[in-house]
Amino acid sequence: MASPRILLITPPLTQLNTPYPATPYIKGFLGGRGYQVTQADLGLELVLKLFSAEGLRRVFAEIEAGSFELSDNARRMVRLQRSYLATIGPVIRFLQNKDTTLASRICHSRFLPEAARFDNIADLEAAFGTLGLNDQARHLATLYLEDLGDLIKETVGPQFGFSRYAERLGMSATSFDAMHEALQTAPNLLDRMLLELMDELVVRVEPDVVGFSVPFPGNLYGALRLAGRVKELRPQAKTLMGGGYPNTELRQIKEPRFFDYIDFLTLDDGEGPWLRLLEYISWQLSVVSCQVEEPAYAGQAERNPAHQNDLTRDNQQLPTKTLQRTFLRNEAGVVEYINHPYPDVPHTEVGTPDYSDLPLSEYLSVIEVLNPMHRLWSDGRWNKLTIAHGCYWKRCSFCDVTLDYISRYETAPATLLVDRIEQIVAQTGQTGFHFVDEAAPPLALRDLAVELLKRQVNITWWGNIRFEKTFTPDLCRLLAASGCIAVSGGLEVASDRLLALMEKGVTIAQVARVTDGFTQAGIMVHAYLMYGFPTQTAQETVDALEVVRQLFGAGIVQSGYWHRFAMTAHSPVGKNPAKYQVVPIGPEPGDFAWNDLWHDDPTGTDHEKFGPGLAKALYNYMHGVALNEPLSFWFDFKTPHPKVPRQLIQQALQDSGKPDFAKQNQRLFWLGNAPELRYTDAKKGQRAVLTFYEQAEDFEVKTNAELGPWLHKLLTSLATDYDTKLLVKEAAASFPASVAGMSFEAFLASYAWQLLREKGLLIL
Repeated sequence: MASPRILLITPPLTQLNTPYPATPYIKGFLGGRGYQVTQADLGLELVLKLFSAEGLRRVFAEIEAGSFELSDNARRMVRLQRSYLATIGPVIRFLQNKDTTLASRICHSRFLPEAARFDNIADLEAAFGTLGLNDQARHLATLYLEDLGDLIKETVGPQFGFSRYAERLGMSATSFDAMHEALQTAPNLLDRMLLELMDELVVRVEPDVVGFSVPFPGNLYGALRLAGRVKELRPQAKTLMGGGYPNTELRQIKEPRFFDYIDFLTLDDGEGPWLRLLEYISWQLSVVSCQVEEPAYAGQAERNPAHQNDLTRDNQQLPTKTLQRTFLRNEAGVVEYINHPYPDVPHTEVGTPDYSDLPLSEYLSVIEVLNPMHRLWSDGRWNKLTIAHGCYWKRCSFCDVTLDYISRYETAPATLLVDRIEQIVAQTGQTGFHFVDEAAPPLALRDLAVELLKRQVNITWWGNIRFEKTFTPDLCRLLAASGCIAVSGGLEVASDRLLALMEKGVTIAQVARVTDGFTQAGIMVHAYLMYGFPTQTAQETVDALEVVRQLFGAGIVQSGYWHRFAMTAHSPVGKNPAKYQVVPIGPEPGDFAWNDLWHDDPTGTDHEKFGPGLAKALYNYMHGVALNEPLSFWFDFKTPHPKVPRQLIQQALQDSGKPDFAKQNQRLFWLGNAPELRYTDAKKGQRAVLTFYEQAEDFEVKTNAELGPWLHKLLTSLATDYDTKLLVKEAAASFPASVAGMSFEAFLASYAWQLLREKGLLIL
């Protein structure tokens, strides 16, 4: 069989600072099986083409030649076009970390032309004073780019957005009509730039298969525009689509016009469907290549009719029925879903993401909003990797728990994960990792951290978790030692009644203790917050804000974001709205997308009106402002007084947990180095002194002469042998009987033991 040339495309736009991981995952998987794969991030390439001197010249020329009704802000920017043309190149290089010396000019001179985005600029000295000049300049340069984005959106590219492109056309689109109409119109300037990039790629790669990953509604229009271009340039090439948007929105697609652009639409993980499709396409290519050899085959057919029968029979046996999780339009023009029951590709066999042929040095590190977690999202180059497939909890009633990306939970051994990490670091030269799990499993993270420390693989990482009790303070310290700098997790409604209703599996007190453990370990905590959950009352909304105020006041949450509850077709609420006392009111399923559902909440409050006040309060709390203002301060309507105790969070933090002696079946782990042992004479007899040489300090632990050798052997073993799991009860069994008047339990309460616990002796 002929092996097809494959081109993988991330259409505009996802992130400016780092590649979206879908195409690297598929490239790594297929490359490991011998396929020739090229990938491109056309979102980044479009931004770099547009935000260049040549690109902006085209923008300003088209604005001046057009009949746009310009706002005062847009008119001002057009008049300043010479300044924009002179500064755009240096600003892009600065945001690519290629010319950091520009920071001083950006901050301390009138280097950047300023438009509306600069009008409500935050107090930069307060926000960036402790972080440095470079961050302040990066934020100003981001505002400058957003000004240009506003101008483009107002004029030549109304679909443009820095993390989306024509998003409105893809959101809740039960009908394909609006998208179809947009695709039939003449391409605007941004479309033309995008198509120019596609033309260059097709000429260079000459692909037989072009795959589009569409994670969000804002990627759909660009993907279909590009797929249409592929059809014009290489009619014989097959176009494929997969990703988060099809997986959630297009599971019931019946729209045949969609398949004018996309030959095959796959659902859920792409590895299995891609293997089946490539087998099928390779088979097709081999048949076509045989048929192209017309002189030989024609002669053979004339001389040997049986050979012609073989060709006819082969053409009748196209193995479409062996495809997996794939939509296509059949010969009758009807959309058909084919799902041969192959087993899924295990998480251990998906391979290592392959970032080769992506221009990693060209991505832009921007600071859009003054939110520390959002800053991690948009600033810096992060390698994205999955610890486990799916969610180990998969019960939250607002989540799409019925879909494969949540419901099928599989893990990989820590040794394999660190192998992948080392391969990615070697390839990219970057040691930052964003673990993109729905909720990274605590025990898998524990094992990963131990393996990283064992191999001395130094990375910086962050990811999403559940605030569950398994994340003890000791586990948090272990994760920090392995490179963890931040975690995000769902506090959601911050109401124990509603947390139970949504089956979140956590309580407010538990969240407080877990976030405190992360904070004490030096790990930043971001809380996902939700309002508008079914039956949520005004009182519960205000109480939730009071909980959030206390969390920020206690310093145990540093970042957060309020989301309005959305009912989706694949969540438990969407599947059984009556259980949650909401009434679905549409939309009716159509031939195209179907996921977001409209609903009434007759027993809840008017959720919409609380949104602005909640967001304003949270923004201030993140900056330590107005934490003592009454909650009514944030709303322009009458609200109930909170009923949450003022000391709710502080009381939760008073729980000291189980004593060490009660952790008999847990593992001892030492973060430090092996100590040196010496003896000193004292009035009460000989004493043992253990000296520890650590990163920032040296310290000593003094104990009696009988206990010193045992403790030295214990800590030396823990410092050098990561493979042997020494349990507390095993340490107790080896505790020297010769220590007069001291039991193991008494030793665990001693000053020496408590000092070791403070310095890095963990129980996991």
